[in-house]
Amino acid sequence: MKAYVVDKYKKKGALRLAELPDPQVQNGDVLVRVHATSVNPLDSKVRDGAFKIFLPYRPPFVLGHDVAGTVVKVGSGVNRFKVGDEIYARPRDHRVGTFAELIAIHEDDAALKPRTLDMEEASSIPLVALTAWQALVDIAKVKPGQKVFIQAGSGGVGTIAIQLAKHLGATVATTTSAKNAALVKSLGADVVIDYKSQDFEKVLSGYDVVLNSQDPKTLAKSLNVLKPGGHLVSISGPPDPAFAKDLGLNALLKLVVRLLSRSVRKKAKSRSVQYSFLFMRANGRQLEQIAELIDSGALRPVVDKIFPFNQTPEALAYVETGRVKGKVVIKVQ
Repeated sequence: MKAYVVDKYKKKGALRLAELPDPQVQNGDVLVRVHATSVNPLDSKVRDGAFKIFLPYRPPFVLGHDVAGTVVKVGSGVNRFKVGDEIYARPRDHRVGTFAELIAIHEDDAALKPRTLDMEEASSIPLVALTAWQALVDIAKVKPGQKVFIQAGSGGVGTIAIQLAKHLGATVATTTSAKNAALVKSLGADVVIDYKSQDFEKVLSGYDVVLNSQDPKTLAKSLNVLKPGGHLVSISGPPDPAFAKDLGLNALLKLVVRLLSRSVRKKAKSRSVQYSFLFMRANGRQLEQIAELIDSGALRPVVDKIFPFNQTPEALAYVETGRVKGKVVIKVQ
């Protein structure tokens, strides 16, 4: 099969098109012919080596964290899927590699593709929707009537998180540029802040939940818009002790993580709010629930641009510009 591989960790390093053996199908796996995949900022960070201490891959490895495709083979013990099923998935860590013609995925990580989406649209959903779900449903437990602030509302996670928060009954504020204000309003945002001309810290107050995806300065300011008992969930760091425990890190790395997040945890405690770091996990059952919301019309994908497979490096570079609305998709088949 053809695949794009990372030969070594390097900031903005090149991807190489390679001919690789077809993936081995293990117990519980489905072999998927990739019709489409999508690009996430996480792909750049993994290639750059930003997570290699916590999430090591041995180069050369195939990049890519989202997939929509067709099951062409099932391993022993598989009972949720059959050959011919159209699925979508975010493969679990250490088994990613969707910038390829084929990928073997554990059945627990996949779900049937939403009926109302084509393959390209479906491939844009898994990572960002699981991130939004795990932040707002699992961690923050958003309830009707609460106020939720979602940063970078026109980005991949933001476009889905706004819709999910509205579905959960929240009042939603978000930041974006003036040119994208109409987009985020169409997704359900009630309060839209132009980050170029307004300071959200001076506009917002008394919020129950903040979903942070920006830099440390923005993270610190986010604490000030929460009311006592509020919850700051960050997908851009710093990692917290719960994350280190979940990953089973050794004592030294646990200490490193604790030190990285000590300042924000101390500030959160002083304001009587809670801080949590989220590193999204693969979950096929949650993707089933997300597919139901999509097919009911509660969620819709936002796709900025579709690249052909032979322009995968260009697709990654486009995402790295930071100007993408929603997601960038790669059509493989």
